[in-house]
Amino acid sequence: MEIGVGFGKYGLLLREYLEIWGEGEVYEDWLRKIDGIEIFEAYIMDHHRVIYDEIYIGNALDIMPERDCYDLILLIDVLEHIEYKHAINLLNICKQKAKHVIISTPKDIGHQGVGYDNIYESHLSQWNKRSLRKALGRDTLFISNPHSHICLYSDSITVSRVKGRLSKEKLSFFIKRYFFPLYKLIKPKRN
Repeated sequence: MEIGVGFGKYGLLLREYLEIWGEGEVYEDWLRKIDGIEIFEAYIMDHHRVIYDEIYIGNALDIMPERDCYDLILLIDVLEHIEYKHAINLLNICKQKAKHVIISTPKDIGHQGVGYDNIYESHLSQWNKRSLRKALGRDTLFISNPHSHICLYSDSITVSRVKGRLSKEKLSFFIKRYFFPLYKLIKPKRN
């Protein structure tokens, strides 16, 4: 599940790496289910309907409680567009609905208001490593990046086992090597 699909670039990357470079043999005979949520319906174009199995229009806080569980939920450049208390609620829902949650949010949100006639483009909350750790829990993995906080929430058994064996440098390598090739996280939708 990708929350805040926007232009659809992460859904497209998921399709490319999971299907085209993955196990698929027939173009558009997708093996994995990729859904998306977009609050601003005007962003949805024809290419979104090819990339995503289902696109839900509306607020993720209203949609996610009704959805099934997912192997992975992406929240890429989403949290800063949500008031802090609502973002905390969304993160809690995501932790219940997914084995893994990948989050990226700018280190400095600056000032961003309405864009493309979309009131939801406004930046409403600034996140830092401490606030993300508080929201997600101790078993959250972080990757250094000059511009963004990137973190992975995963089940505590996996994260604790990895954290217990690896230094910070090796942990960063582990995330880049094993968690970002998303085909290792997402099971095919068919047997």
